[in-house]
Amino acid sequence: MDIRELDVTDPDARRRWYDVQDRSARADRPYALLQAFDAFEVSATQPGPYAERVRWEAHDGDRLVGVAELELPLAENLDLGWAEVHVLPEHRRRGVGRALWHVLADRARAAGRTRAGGEVSVDLAVAGAGFDFATAMGAVEKHREDHLVADLPVAPLGIHPDYELVTWRGRCPDEHREHYLAMRNQMNADVPAGELDVETTVLDDARLAASEERLARSYDVRVAAARRRSDGVLGGYSLLFVPHGADHAWQDDTLVMPSHRGHRLGGALKAAAYAALPPSITLVHTWTAPSNTAMHRTNTAMGFRVVEHMYEVEIPLA
Repeated sequence: MDIRELDVTDPDARRRWYDVQDRSARADRPYALLQAFDAFEVSATQPGPYAERVRWEAHDGDRLVGVAELELPLAENLDLGWAEVHVLPEHRRRGVGRALWHVLADRARAAGRTRAGGEVSVDLAVAGAGFDFATAMGAVEKHREDHLVADLPVAPLGIHPDYELVTWRGRCPDEHREHYLAMRNQMNADVPAGELDVETTVLDDARLAASEERLARSYDVRVAAARRRSDGVLGGYSLLFVPHGADHAWQDDTLVMPSHRGHRLGGALKAAAYAALPPSITLVHTWTAPSNTAMHRTNTAMGFRVVEHMYEVEIPLA
């Protein structure tokens, strides 16, 4: 077994690495939502300032049989590395994943990280090996979210009469940025994390702008927000990503600020965002912690159904 670092300057090598990751994940996850290739290309060839990524590939002779990625945050959570390991199904249970994990863990330790985190998704109907592998490497479950999908269109929901709908695509307009930043930081502070011990990301205008610029290279980024008519304050938002050329959308944040709750704005914003999608988008993915009962009720009422459990796990490296 030959483990080597991916040569990110080689476009053919990048394509092969991505294809192994994609095929490995989809082998036992029919509803897997994976990074689109153009998003991977941006990450691999134009790294951002807030994280370092290292990728490896496992070769058995002339065959690429597994891949791994380590993300090292550079602005917060400096004791943590985020890990992914993927092995083609026909090459599993031969030590490929374990060999990749050990290389990844050694690099994380060398970077001063004392723990590794990761996500393991388990389809509700298809048996998979991911969770068993993570457990065998020493992973402990820290948090769980449900992965839900909904077929489009969904039933429309009107917005409360005290509010009006504001939408944009790509960069947040200057007139809304102060309120939008406040909402994004509230979301980062409020998101359920279970037993995960992670520092909250705090966005300022520069970091938001950097994120918007990078995301726009790979996604049609859509935001629907609720603006209170009486004072023009934004009270909630829903953030939606549409991979370029895809037939699905990825529902990211939906937040209603505490002083604006009780008006069913969350469901109205999500429905408005979905209604504005082109007819070619037929499916929406989202993730919700079981403890977030209000959002679970909203999602269920809109036709979302649970298809996977996503476990956030942690492995000590000391």
